[in-house]
Amino acid sequence: MVLIVSEVRRCYCEGHCPNGQSNGTCEVKMGGMCFTDVEAYVDDDVEYPVRRYGCLPPDEGSLMQCKGHLVPHQNSKSIQCCNDSDFCNKNLEPMYTPRPTTEMPTFGTTDSLPYTVLLASVTFCLSILLLGVALVYIKYRKKEEQSKLNLYAKDCSAEKYGNMEIHGPLSSLIEKSSGSGSGLPILVQRTISKQIQMIKPVGKGRYGEVWLASWRDESVAVKIFLTTEEQSWFRETEIYQTVLMRHDNILSFIAADIKGSGWTQMLLITDYHENGSLYDYLQDHCLDPSSLLVMAKSIASGISHLHTEIFSTRGKPAIAHRDLKSKNILVKQNGECCIADFGLAVRFLSESNEIDVPPNVRSGTRRYMAPEILDKSIHSLDFEAHKKADIYALGLVFWELSRRCATGDKIKIVDNYAVPYYDCVPSDPSFDDMMQVVCLKKIRPQIPLRWESEDVLLTLAKVMQECWHSNPDVRLTALRVKKTLFKLEPDTTIKIV
Repeated sequence: MVLIVSEVRRCYCEGHCPNGQSNGTCEVKMGGMCFTDVEAYVDDDVEYPVRRYGCLPPDEGSLMQCKGHLVPHQNSKSIQCCNDSDFCNKNLEPMYTPRPTTEMPTFGTTDSLPYTVLLASVTFCLSILLLGVALVYIKYRKKEEQSKLNLYAKDCSAEKYGNMEIHGPLSSLIEKSSGSGSGLPILVQRTISKQIQMIKPVGKGRYGEVWLASWRDESVAVKIFLTTEEQSWFRETEIYQTVLMRHDNILSFIAADIKGSGWTQMLLITDYHENGSLYDYLQDHCLDPSSLLVMAKSIASGISHLHTEIFSTRGKPAIAHRDLKSKNILVKQNGECCIADFGLAVRFLSESNEIDVPPNVRSGTRRYMAPEILDKSIHSLDFEAHKKADIYALGLVFWELSRRCATGDKIKIVDNYAVPYYDCVPSDPSFDDMMQVVCLKKIRPQIPLRWESEDVLLTLAKVMQECWHSNPDVRLTALRVKKTLFKLEPDTTIKIV
């Protein structure tokens, strides 16, 4: 008797069960397979896998179906088969290769298209507007710069100088001016600035540079202001153009101009003095009592002329310098001095009883500032207060001069040049440094004993001590200083104005 055993493999089924069952067990005869397949299902552009488990009978070409994942399909799918044990397909986890999800560049939905167009239009319009504003601003700046140059030329039309011939030496051209202020006639000023030839730089400061230049074979100084110092250029031009400003001991003004050659240049053209500033001159030159007196009298005369108001049909207003120091005083060829740099100067308008002073209380160079400026007790709208601050600085300049004056008969003694308070504060003192020394400790430059042996030095010592007094009301006036110095020795080389 022969026993025939039919081998049957049981498989797990889900989604592919016989008789419509949802899940359970299916059986397959020898040669069949248990399988697990997975197929991509897409819903609202979201892809997720759907798995099925079941049996593949031998008569369904199970071997070919189990290789089905190697064939491309419209929908991504994959399958794995097994027959090594019952329910072997339950642990199979076939997975298809997800389809590429390269996103096409989008510029918004159809609903956002109007907003996109609106944004582009607004951006374009703003660009055009900004370009227009920039062009208008550039044009306005050029017009403003020219108007500033023309401001001091008011009432000086071209017809007024229509018959003037520009020839002859510089001094003769200045003599042809109307005499209302310092410098050439306005028409000539606009011509001279285009004919100047720059030679070499001779100085540099916080305002810009000073160049030696040539015009019609004569040497002139050209002060080129930084663009940030526009107000200083305008103020200095105004002061120089003041009626009756011309004086032997005020730097002679020739012309002012604004040039545009790639960048804006504000020029101030004056006489050139090869000896340079008093600060530079005293470094290398010693003085005798006679030359000391000439310099001191000329500086006092210049300050006195500035401080004095001249009453006439077109009078001169009183002017305070507000930055008097040895670097702002030039040494002329004849040994006299002239005062320069009026970028911080203020004028007193007696008709309206006003002064055109900037809002900054502290003005000038810290080393030369009067006590009332350092401690901010100065009444900035009181013109007399600014004059008294000038006198304080004048006393310090006299001290610098006197140190370089030689004394002694057989053996000459002279001190090295030094700036005021050189032994009390750093080379670039702060406001606090100066206030500690000048206001709190009330220190003043030392008066050497050797000055008592010389009349000029003795007189200057007394004058300077009254000039730098802590109480502004006690200080001498510029006119009083001038008269005191002129009593020392008759000198016809300097005119008393």
